[in-house]
Amino acid sequence: MSARTSGRRRRPANDVGVSGGAAIADGPPSDRFADGPPSDGSGAAFASDASASAASGPPATAAGNAPASGTGNPLASATGSDAPARRHLGLALVVIAAAQLMVVLDATIVNISLPHIQAALGFSGSSLEWIVNAYALTFGGFMLLGGRAGDILGRRRVFIAGVILFAAASLLGGLATSQAWLLTCRSIQGVGGAIVAPTALSLITTTFPEGRPRNRAMAVYAAMSIGGAAVGLLAGGILTTYASWRWVFFVNVPIGIVAALMAPRVLAESQRHIGRFDLPGAITGTAGLAALVYGLSSAAATGTGGSHWTDPKVIASLVASVVLLVAFVLIESSSKHALMPLRIFSNRNRSGANLVMLCVGTAMFGLFFFLTIFVETVWGYSPLKAGLAYLPMVGIIMAMAGVSAQLVPRVGAMPLLIAGSTIGAGGMFWLSRINVHTSYADGLLGPSLVTGAGLGMLFMPLMLVALSKVQDRDAGLAASLVNTGQQVGGAIGLAILGTVAWTVVASTARTSAAAAKAAAAKAAAAGHAIIPTHAQVAQAQKAITDHALATGFSRGFEVSAGVGVLALIITLVMIRVTREDLVGITPPMMG
Repeated sequence: MSARTSGRRRRPANDVGVSGGAAIADGPPSDRFADGPPSDGSGAAFASDASASAASGPPATAAGNAPASGTGNPLASATGSDAPARRHLGLALVVIAAAQLMVVLDATIVNISLPHIQAALGFSGSSLEWIVNAYALTFGGFMLLGGRAGDILGRRRVFIAGVILFAAASLLGGLATSQAWLLTCRSIQGVGGAIVAPTALSLITTTFPEGRPRNRAMAVYAAMSIGGAAVGLLAGGILTTYASWRWVFFVNVPIGIVAALMAPRVLAESQRHIGRFDLPGAITGTAGLAALVYGLSSAAATGTGGSHWTDPKVIASLVASVVLLVAFVLIESSSKHALMPLRIFSNRNRSGANLVMLCVGTAMFGLFFFLTIFVETVWGYSPLKAGLAYLPMVGIIMAMAGVSAQLVPRVGAMPLLIAGSTIGAGGMFWLSRINVHTSYADGLLGPSLVTGAGLGMLFMPLMLVALSKVQDRDAGLAASLVNTGQQVGGAIGLAILGTVAWTVVASTARTSAAAAKAAAAKAAAAGHAIIPTHAQVAQAQKAITDHALATGFSRGFEVSAGVGVLALIITLVMIRVTREDLVGITPPMMG
């Protein structure tokens, strides 16, 4: 999505806005970009997860349009003929949509299989978070660099490289026999996704002529971005239940092979732009965030002791994160080719919107991560049943995202941001009441629908606020930061929530085990000693584990509700956007 500098001008009739992962295409003021402006790393991601990062929410991104040339077909300007463009537009859309779907569904499809991966490779609770965070950190950390690479080296070339890298990492991840092996592959997958997402969207603007062809392409792209979450839940459940968790990785391989083979035949190469890579910025920023997440997650208590905040590796990680992130800020403030020019944060509303998106990422990542473990481990759901259990929440997120897009022009962004933060926080607090004996209807369905409604109300207003009054040269960057914020916020938030939850889980398990041991000793002293069978011991241990997980995850959801309240406070304190400020930024699916 992009905005005019003033944020007040109506866009031309042939511009288009698309919900949840697409962009409002907007031509640059200069004609020096013959095939569209540099993407600045604008791309799409679900934290998801939620969902987005995840289970993450509907992403939104930006890319510029190509000025009309000759025939009005940007592909023709690159190839010198309209015929190949017309003949291959359908196949080009298939390639781009397939690649986008591959990247987006990866968040939820892997989440559903987490308990099975944990059992197969021996992950602890806190280390299991890294299956999600390794992907989110590299995806969010390198997204801006991925967009810059497409501008400098050619978008088609970089797109193909990203698809191949993602597919190769998926293949190797499916073959993993150790934790380190799988986490390395997840990190590489994130880099591949960070390359594919921004270049895929940029290729739409350079391949499809303005008007109906581009409108249709943007709509399909949006459908892949939004629907990828639901597809991932179902596909992950089916593959894990009837095949193996390894197939949630293998499924990407044929998609990647087909997309990589077809891309050179149906996509035209874009014009290269002169520029430089900000590798120091990308590396220090991503490494700093990774060190922060590692330090936070390593501080969680284990079953054999208390928390580890004084552990040398925790202290070293947190100190290293501070040093690296300070270095990142210094590099970005002085570099002529900064990936994230600090001027982007000079607008109070934009900074507030990005902070709220960090909170949204925290809620979504924690929601999907802990609920997946809970329903499959404690309630005994199969992966397929767990995936189906999530569908109502995904549906309400999609529905409310569409409703909020319609409401923004009528009521403005502030009422939606306030209502969304409040409702989301309330839903998370209701979810924190879940326990071993609650039913699906009142323990999961009701709270998840309320939470999903609140989160769904936030995505579109946040994107519009982030893009209000943005300069044309920073439109792609502003849109990318919202997506990056969701991924990074999800990773950091999951580490914080995980530290709280797993510490409570370990403490509760120790207390319950000690109480059971004391009761047995008391019974023995009274002459009523009972020698339990192996089945009774296993049943007692499972009861203790289930109770500990329910108690710990409940505490994690309480903290997540607090994060929702923080989002509300940030909205009230920092965001002062008016309805007039959003005039000219067409809400997605309305252009």
